[in-house]
Amino acid sequence: MTSSGLGSLLGMRHALEPDHLAAVSTLVTGERSSCKAAFLGVCWGLGHTLTLVAVGTVLVILRAEMPARASDAFELSVALMLVGLGLRAIYLAAREGAAGPAHVHHHGSRVHLHPGTPAHIHIGTWTLARRPLLVGAIHGLAGSGALTTLVVATLPSTAARLTYMAVFGLGSTLGMAALSGLLGWPLAHAGSHRAIGRGVSLAVGCVSTALGLVWGYPVIGRMF
Repeated sequence: MTSSGLGSLLGMRHALEPDHLAAVSTLVTGERSSCKAAFLGVCWGLGHTLTLVAVGTVLVILRAEMPARASDAFELSVALMLVGLGLRAIYLAAREGAAGPAHVHHHGSRVHLHPGTPAHIHIGTWTLARRPLLVGAIHGLAGSGALTTLVVATLPSTAARLTYMAVFGLGSTLGMAALSGLLGWPLAHAGSHRAIGRGVSLAVGCVSTALGLVWGYPVIGRMF
């Protein structure tokens, strides 16, 4: 019970790591609701937990460690993802004019344009969550090797190790949901000021891109 409680708290703290903050910030800058932003955080956490537990379970059962080459490859994928998310945020900020963002929608054979923030997305609500789910899954892959090594060294049984990883993932999901909701609150209030919204998106994009480059440079050095 002590290990599970500590794992949940550490999972919440894990959600505050710089690469996680940068990635999720680029996802929630377009939201104008704390609830929707928190939902994106939950999707990130679910993706993170699924891959973390899946890979960790395999490593624990096999009593193996993540190969260094694979760990570096996952770390590099996180760096590339941060750069990609950052460039996307910069592009979206630059694309928005004085009238705000514009979105093209398809209704069967008809195509029309919604100026401003769209009230609906025709690809469905689950599709909205696909990007944070994938981002979280990649983060989970990058951290699974280190977490598995930790639990194997400190916990006595397979059941305890798997339980720890599960509650760690739960804690990271709750932490990211709370953090995303908090980020969504000021963004919702800034949404009426398009210049501020563009500025926030641009700043977040620049930070994410820079962090991805700094994160990936030493990994490339180790791999090549």
